[in-house]
Formats: sequence, structure tokens, C-alpha cells
Amino acid sequence: MRAETGTPRPSPARVPPGERGATRIADRVVAKIAAQAAREALAPLPEAAAAPRATVDVRQETARVHVHVELGYPGDLGARCAAVRRHVTERVDALAGLRVPQVAVQIERLHTETGRGRVG
Repeated sequence: MRAETGTPRPSPARVPPGERGATRIADRVVAKIAAQAAREALAPLPEAAAAPRATVDVRQETARVHVHVELGYPGDLGARCAAVRRHVTERVDALAGLRVPQVAVQIERLHTETGRGRVG
């Protein structure tokens, strides 16, 4: 009851907990998820290779991802990039709940399998 008027307070509408508020995942967090997913898809990385990096552009429920990787040479570069695209799409969807219509993979450097120097 309201003390000043003596009338009962209107009861607030009951909103289920799962429908209250909003969740926003920062772009840098989605980028870290994407980079880790790329690392998982490429494991094991060549000894001298830098860890994959990712940048993202998140709009509404969609993330466009750009991944930078270093790969071993020789190897099937197309298949490795396809594996990265597939795994990044799956993990970003599963962990962040974002649709990923595009994953661009940029190969930054190639490393020889023997570890003696780099190619390119």
C-alpha cells in the first residue's frame, strides 16, 4: 500500500527471467572466440608460426569475421582455410549465438615444415 494515498500499488508485469534485459558481446570478445577457433582448426601450428588473429564486424545478430593465419608449407592451403572457415562459423555460433555468413581467411605467411626459414 502506498503510504501517502492508502491505495495498493499496481503489481508489475511478470517477465520471465530469460526475457529480461539484453546481452551484448563486445566485438573484441567475438574476435577472440574466432581466433581461438582458428587455432583449434589448424592445430598443430608450425613451430615458428604466430597464433591466428581475427577481426570482426558485429551487427545485430550477425558477425562478419576476418582471420589472419600462418600456415605450414607445403600443404593443402585451400583445405586448411576451409577448415578454419567451418570451425570459426560453428564456434562463434555456439559460443556467442551469432550467425556468421562470412569468414575471410588471409594467409599472412607460409612456414616450411622443417622449420628452417619461411616461404614468402
